[in-house]
Amino acid sequence: MELQEIIAMTRRLCEAPGTSGREDGAAKAAEELLAPLGPVTRNPLGSVLCCVNEGEPGTPHLMLEAHLDQIGMVVTRLEKGGFLRVANVGGLDCRLLPASPVTVHAKGGRYSGVISSTPPHLCDGKEKPPKMEDILVDTGLSDEKAREVFAPGDPITLDGAFTLLANDLMLSPSQDDRVGCVAVIAAARMLQAEKPKCRVTVCLSAQEETSGYGAGTAAFALAPDMALLVDVSFGDGFGVKDHECGKMNGGVEIDLAPAVNRPIFERLRELAQEKDIPWQLHAMGGRTGTDTDIVAASGRGVKCGLLSIPLRSMHTAVETVSAQDVLSAARLMAEFAKEVQ
Repeated sequence: MELQEIIAMTRRLCEAPGTSGREDGAAKAAEELLAPLGPVTRNPLGSVLCCVNEGEPGTPHLMLEAHLDQIGMVVTRLEKGGFLRVANVGGLDCRLLPASPVTVHAKGGRYSGVISSTPPHLCDGKEKPPKMEDILVDTGLSDEKAREVFAPGDPITLDGAFTLLANDLMLSPSQDDRVGCVAVIAAARMLQAEKPKCRVTVCLSAQEETSGYGAGTAAFALAPDMALLVDVSFGDGFGVKDHECGKMNGGVEIDLAPAVNRPIFERLRELAQEKDIPWQLHAMGGRTGTDTDIVAASGRGVKCGLLSIPLRSMHTAVETVSAQDVLSAARLMAEFAKEVQ
């Protein structure tokens, strides 16, 4: 697996829209990437599933998981002047929203808009960050035309061009957690050359940003014996304390938390060392804030390992990730799967 393939897949998935509960665009792109690897289906909540290796009879079932949905907004009401009142879908940083370009995904197509803002000339310097209920999207349309085009429930995504920075850093909206999906798909591709003995199923889950229901229902239906999950964590940068973040280009983070199976954690760490895969440790004392929390408790219980990819500017339109770290996550998952029997 070459670094350019990681970058190309990330661009493709990040440019496809898919807020929580409305993942169709991203799901379609993921299905196309997975189609050569095995039969692809969607569960009732929209999670994308693909058996990439049937495995030998009597061997364990391993699930590779990342979440497909992204943060965004949803139209709640049409206001005068072609403005749209909105609610957040997932955790948005309201400090950064004014004057941000957005796309409204209406029934008739995509429409550009911008979040309204007050000119600095008219501010007195005492303004506080806006609350979500104060956010309005300017569509530029008249009242009459806006009511023809838009409706409550239309999803809205933050605009931002996929951009390559120095040192293999990728900048784009929705890298949380499309880069996790890329790592999972890349690992599945690696396993095509050297088939493991175990059954391997890919799950790119819906609705992580709002509930975790996509991963929970998929894990219940698939009933894997174990799972490796991939999400993002805080990357080092301005305003982030060293002990609260991972190092960009420092390798994949191997996570340890109450929901993480200790033997899986230990084996992942040993494999990273044995195979010379860049890695770093991330220890947590409570919930992980990822799909791991719900997958571990699904059905009769699932043994879980968790990998994290450091990301800067989380939940904004300029999320930044190292392609090298994504590749490290993919390699480690593939190496783990090869020895499960």
